[in-house]
Amino acid sequence: MKVDNALSVRLVTKNIRYATRSPFKGEENWEIRKSYLINELRFHTAHCGESFICLQEVLHQQVVDIHDGLLVDDDWDYIGVGRDDGEKAGEYSPIFFRPSIWKLKEWKTIWLSQTPKKPSRSWDAASTRILTLGVFIHRQSNRKVVALNTHLDDQGSRSRLEGAKIITGMVEEYTGENAEFKIALFLAGDFNSEPHQEAYLEVTGDSSPMVDLYFLVPQNRRYGDSNTFTGFDNETRRKRIDFIFLNQKARLKPPKKPLAAPPASEDPVSSWHADGYAVFPNRFEDGVYNSDHQVVIGDVRIF
Repeated sequence: MKVDNALSVRLVTKNIRYATRSPFKGEENWEIRKSYLINELRFHTAHCGESFICLQEVLHQQVVDIHDGLLVDDDWDYIGVGRDDGEKAGEYSPIFFRPSIWKLKEWKTIWLSQTPKKPSRSWDAASTRILTLGVFIHRQSNRKVVALNTHLDDQGSRSRLEGAKIITGMVEEYTGENAEFKIALFLAGDFNSEPHQEAYLEVTGDSSPMVDLYFLVPQNRRYGDSNTFTGFDNETRRKRIDFIFLNQKARLKPPKKPLAAPPASEDPVSSWHADGYAVFPNRFEDGVYNSDHQVVIGDVRIF
């Protein structure tokens, strides 16, 4: 069903696997994997200018390689920093976007620790963890979107829980009763938490406005796998740990009547409609895994 004045957006999230010098069995090095991964991102965003790409586990040279690869087709920019020093050291959780489509209003990095304004880690975290947050304005419609991208700890259960609490606090800041304006917000990333575990339960709990996009799309309209982590072999236990969440204004049905486009001077009240959800393979017949995670894609509309 087509609804006039709705803004179609494609959300893409992928843990790309950092460029290690000690690859696992079955893992190719980054120089081999990168063309597979870049072509995947180009293909899935080619026909939707409003796409956002959220990536995790990205070292600086990988950010450069991916940015250069995307620029072959179109103008792309990104926000994000290395987690170890707030500049270029350590893994990024970048958000890529087309600046001709989206105007970047503000962005920041939050460290998921007891000192969130500086590079740090807390609790039982094995690694420093971050949240990348950007506020974007759609140039044509003036609609605002808050984009959040994160990668929670793979070992520390408490750090995942506390990190999720920091994230839901940021969600409340931008969308809650005291927020400056009501806004469409999405959260993507590798949570290292399955749906029955601490971080997922915190993000989707009764006090949180977030909803798993997977459940907003009927089962008979989802495409691909359910699990998102595969490892680099056929023996690794598959898990669903990569997610896209929407703030609770998401609705299963679009409005009965078309919504008029807001004047450029106003801050429109935005809400989501979920159209599609898919998990695509990370390995094809030549046997090369582009990562140990599969890409998750959501097609949504903003009203």
